[in-house]
Amino acid sequence: MRPVPGNLPAELNRFVGRADELAELTRLLTGFRLITLVGVGGVGKTRLAVHAAARALPAPGPEDPEKRYCDGVWLAELSSVRDPGLLDHALADALRVTDHSGRPPREVLRTHLADRRLLLVLDGFEQLVDPCAELVRDLLRRCPGLQVLAVGRRPLRLEGERVFPLAPMDDTDAARLFAERAADVLAGSCPLDEHGDTVRELCRRLDGIPLALELAAARLRALSPDQILRRIDDRFHLLTEGSRGELPRHRTLRTAIGWSHELCAPAERLLWARLSVFAGPFDLEAVEYVCAGPDLPAGSVLDVLGELIAQSVVVREDTAAGVRYRMLDTVRAYGAEWLDALADTDRMRRRHRDWYMGLAAWWELEWFGPRQAEIAAGADSALPNLRAAIELCLETDGETYLGQCLAGTLWFYWAGCGRLTEGRHWLDRALAPAAGPGEPPHDGSRRDGSRLKALWVLGYVAILQGDNATATGALYECREEATRTSNALAHAYAVHRLGCLALLTGDMPSAERLLRSALGSYRELGEINSNVLMGRAELALSLVFLGDLDAAVALCADVREICEDSGERWARSYALYVHAFAAWTRGRLTEARALLAEAVTIHHTFNDLVGLVLAMELMALVTAGEGYPAEAAVLQGAAGRLWRSVGVPLFGSPTFGAPHEQCERRAREALGPRAYGARVAEGRALSQAAAVERTLAGPRGASASVPPGRSPDDHGPTRDTDRDTDRDTDREAERETVRDRETREPAGSPGQIGGEAAG
Repeated sequence: MRPVPGNLPAELNRFVGRADELAELTRLLTGFRLITLVGVGGVGKTRLAVHAAARALPAPGPEDPEKRYCDGVWLAELSSVRDPGLLDHALADALRVTDHSGRPPREVLRTHLADRRLLLVLDGFEQLVDPCAELVRDLLRRCPGLQVLAVGRRPLRLEGERVFPLAPMDDTDAARLFAERAADVLAGSCPLDEHGDTVRELCRRLDGIPLALELAAARLRALSPDQILRRIDDRFHLLTEGSRGELPRHRTLRTAIGWSHELCAPAERLLWARLSVFAGPFDLEAVEYVCAGPDLPAGSVLDVLGELIAQSVVVREDTAAGVRYRMLDTVRAYGAEWLDALADTDRMRRRHRDWYMGLAAWWELEWFGPRQAEIAAGADSALPNLRAAIELCLETDGETYLGQCLAGTLWFYWAGCGRLTEGRHWLDRALAPAAGPGEPPHDGSRRDGSRLKALWVLGYVAILQGDNATATGALYECREEATRTSNALAHAYAVHRLGCLALLTGDMPSAERLLRSALGSYRELGEINSNVLMGRAELALSLVFLGDLDAAVALCADVREICEDSGERWARSYALYVHAFAAWTRGRLTEARALLAEAVTIHHTFNDLVGLVLAMELMALVTAGEGYPAEAAVLQGAAGRLWRSVGVPLFGSPTFGAPHEQCERRAREALGPRAYGARVAEGRALSQAAAVERTLAGPRGASASVPPGRSPDDHGPTRDTDRDTDRDTDREAERETVRDRETREPAGSPGQIGGEAAG
């Protein structure tokens, strides 16, 4: 049995107490589709919800006859989301739903959840309670197998909601939790043995709030239980004073955090306040840049941060991107109040913005190199902070161009890492007329350059989503403005993407002409990066469709050699795909399969669904040619499911569609309509990971339903194995061929390219 999918985090320490609450929540999960766990901040809502959800997961073994949560338990952490427009995106991200199609994310969520049985844990929604309630209502109505466990400080107030208020721990559980965490701090020593009365009094004073207890236990590194209790006595009355309407337990939690803040050294308090500008996980380099200054030297930041970690103010985590740090929401909110009191919030938010703009620019440069997987993981981790940075740009008069710059700079993340929908959201916002009411008129300055970059990136994203109208408008506007402002580089990118649009819509002569023009401009400007290599791969694909296989293979060989020298993998995967297409066209199926296997692996690594589904479609053709129509039908079904997330299947292009139809025709004839449909349905039921595994495994073990071979109008294997290994032309001769072709049409000036593109 495959492991049940999901994304619940592993518990880092033992779950203590709450036996009655856990039993009741488990009971509610069997009878209600919407349960909302409510309580004051720090009372342990998230920990209880995640623990209960983990216990509800099906155990490995025979399938649950009720299929309860057979599609897993998923946690969506929403506390860092402030923009209602990002709520659907954040939920899709938590569910690992990647969609390039341009459909509204709500529609994508409905489609994804329509036939699944899963538990969704929504944590930290209170800042967006109304849009979150509307989202939950919509999904529960349309997705009968969905169950929601919401975690927040107030109910959603929806029909059918069962509210489960979580109180602080009772005295016994509170003392057990304090003792357990104290043992972690004191290397196994239990303070209950010698200071039982003091510990129980301390727990009563802290009202049994788990966060307060854990903060207090962390202080045992420096203080005895008696000292901790005396310090609470000294400050309890002062720190509980506040708004007369504030709940006592809210004031008590503030007391615990405020008391922990009081015990911090001045440098620790300052760093605590400054760290509050981070919207999600952050690394040490970000802290040193954003938070350091004359009053907090960069050389001391690590030591001060270590003290905050020791005091449970900051949490350290090991992630795919490396070591990251984060603050609990309640702790961050307290630090933000102190930062406001210091009148330093605006300056720190700008420093935060500047760091992530610089980081994105560095990633863009480094993307053309061997660190692409590391950059993809880093961008995933930094996404909440990147959102906050773009948001600050767009909400600040006169700085919309910075938001356009950042959204455009992240093209490699939007297009290369399965983030098209997120990128489209920010590019649309950055380019909207109302985005920057205080923007000065365009003057050919950096502002124009930022807007032009955002326009061609929007065009690129829209092309991959299948939104040709938006793509055409953005790219023509970019080309015209680039001509007016003499921005040759932006003009080249606009023409390049117009060539890509022509390729995907089946206009191969225009695609070849435009792509050659763009590549010529790149050469003149000295531009070389992953985008340029993608342009060469796209030109090679247009040549394949035009029948010039020698030139196409030569271009692919050049791209692959440059990628091998530089360590670039993303553009390499597309060159592999095009080379495989040429090999399939020539009947070299063994060669095509090997090339496609590497391409599929790279696309899956980066979650690039466009490249992945194209490679899977071609692998189905190869499989059919090898004489395994049943397996080809499975792959077509799996690809069909992925196309729903990408956009219009095969871009709606007859050029891309003809080989697919040929594969389908051959498989139908060999299997019969009914068996073909059953195998396609089998493929559609595969998850993305399972589909990739099936694609890479090949038809080993499957029986050939028809003898290997090919009919006169079918591409299939020949029995001459030499054709799988020989080369028609020496590599240098092939390169010479393509260079000759590229010199037939000079690149011309930006104005000439514009005229050519218009033609």
